[in-house]
Amino acid sequence: MIRVEQLEKDLGYQPLTMENPSAPLLSGYTSDLLSDVMGNAAEDSALITIQAHKNTVAVASLIGMHAIILCNSREPDESMVEAARKEKIAIFTTEENQFTVSYRLAKALGSV
Repeated sequence: MIRVEQLEKDLGYQPLTMENPSAPLLSGYTSDLLSDVMGNAAEDSALITIQAHKNTVAVASLIGMHAIILCNSREPDESMVEAARKEKIAIFTTEENQFTVSYRLAKALGSV
């Protein structure tokens, strides 16, 4: 397990919102298909995606995810940022692709 704040401190991802830095992350899930995320992602996890809109926050909130990591330098629109603050879901951005982020998060979690 790691904490949301470690996505910035240990992995270097740029936080755009981080209302609950001590929230636990037990796993991650990588997908751009939100119906896939709804059916398969776990609570207390981070979503690794390129989907930078408020529907991504809605799905993460429904599941109980604590962070969204936007890859490939994607920037969220303001409605996504506002929704994430309201739901206390952290948003991070990175230049890295989803493969690299998935590996680095798995390594931080001790999964590889």
